[in-house]
Amino acid sequence: MIQISEKYAGVATQHFLGMTYETRPMYYLKISQPSDNPKKIIWMDCGIHAREWIAPAFCQWFVKEILQNYKDNPRIGRFLRNLDFYVLPVLNIDGYIYTWTTDRLWRKSRSSHNNGTCFGTDLNRNFNVSWCSIGASKNCQDITFCGSGPVSEPETKAVSSFVESKKESIVCFLTMHSYGQLILTPYGYTKNKSSNHEELIQVGQKAANALKKKHGTNYRVGSSADILYATSGSSRDWARDIGIPFSYTFELRDNGTYGFILPAAQIQATCEETMEAVLSVLDDVYEKYWNSDSAGKVTPATVVLGLLVSLVSIF
Repeated sequence: MIQISEKYAGVATQHFLGMTYETRPMYYLKISQPSDNPKKIIWMDCGIHAREWIAPAFCQWFVKEILQNYKDNPRIGRFLRNLDFYVLPVLNIDGYIYTWTTDRLWRKSRSSHNNGTCFGTDLNRNFNVSWCSIGASKNCQDITFCGSGPVSEPETKAVSSFVESKKESIVCFLTMHSYGQLILTPYGYTKNKSSNHEELIQVGQKAANALKKKHGTNYRVGSSADILYATSGSSRDWARDIGIPFSYTFELRDNGTYGFILPAAQIQATCEETMEAVLSVLDDVYEKYWNSDSAGKVTPATVVLGLLVSLVSIF
């Protein structure tokens, strides 16, 4: 991340977000062109579940594509003139490192519970939204353990505090996972729909269509409760309920043939097609907040991107 900040000085900057349970620093990368206008924000995080390696790979790819192309690609240039991107490339750093050193299929964080008899919280069951009501466990041995309380984990606390502090400006919250080839809208904790559910489905379906055009990969679009399973305490649902209008979970390749152990040969194609889907979402966010503005006033939107130097090398 330091190298990126140096190579793209004035556009990409590294910022401290918080510390993990095992006292590793969490950094996000902010991609922003200088502007006198107050900006809106788009947030993207990857790797909340340790074993989902394709997700951090996509965060790296996304940053690379934006920084390498914003000057020459009119579409990306338009976004960057009006949006800031904040990317957190590996949210669950402790768990991610554990998948490299000890257990490739580890999912949770690495916090200690019950006097050190079990480890890890499912960070995507730990946000303060209908906490541990459904699709989560209070047994610390389980992979969906929701923690000792809402936002009990330092990683979720760091993300929650930051996003909460910026919620008036954040217009889009994207959290990247695998696997299943899904674009998920709120909610997981109820079959009820968000106030803008139809809009979220429409934008999501357009993104799935854009993704399919790249390599023919089929994605399904819908709420977690409708097309996947019930969950409570997810970051996506929490983001929508604090007022962020566009909130999506992306479940990347594949459909289970390789699952979490996606072959390296599929990384590039997965990233290429996912980029098309995310750009499609950004198109719709842009149209909603700028081109449809009756006053004709351009108010940039901000995207939150975080990158972890010690783990991630973009180039």
